[in-house]
Amino acid sequence: MFFETHQTELITTGIVLLILLLIRIIANAIVRKIGRKSGINDARINLICRYVSVTLILIALIIEAFVFGAQLKELTLLLSSIFAVIGIALFAIWSILSNVTSGIIMFFNFPYKVGDKIEIHDKDYPIKAIIEDIRAFQLHLRLDNGDLVTYPNNLILQRPVTLVEKDAIDGFYNTENESQ
Repeated sequence: MFFETHQTELITTGIVLLILLLIRIIANAIVRKIGRKSGINDARINLICRYVSVTLILIALIIEAFVFGAQLKELTLLLSSIFAVIGIALFAIWSILSNVTSGIIMFFNFPYKVGDKIEIHDKDYPIKAIIEDIRAFQLHLRLDNGDLVTYPNNLILQRPVTLVEKDAIDGFYNTENESQ
């Protein structure tokens, strides 16, 4: 009974899902190609691919609401209510959101890679360290004395940074192993 009544909507749903699946495959392939060309590690590539998938799922939900007869007025009311609640919640945790956004920006346009030795010119706490990992929220930096420093992604985009040595991580680990 349900399938007979909603046959058109179900066919449209299948077509929408196939199109979005194709877009997801193409987008993930492009992200992986850009990531590998830029020398970005697989963990960061997978993170951006997850962001693409979540975005496409949200788009699919909105399209499906229209396919099954939701009116723009109803959907606008629902989305404005959801965004109001999310907006209040995100205001409370704005730094997390800014770090995730900075992580996405750094994926596509960040001149330094894992293994590079950089100097961050922060007036309060200047850092000279090797980039050990670039994560969704922060960079992992290894100081010359071996200490690990986590540095927020949003701050690395706001501070002047100098490349001290390209691919310095190999030398760091070799000298560290020799001293043991």
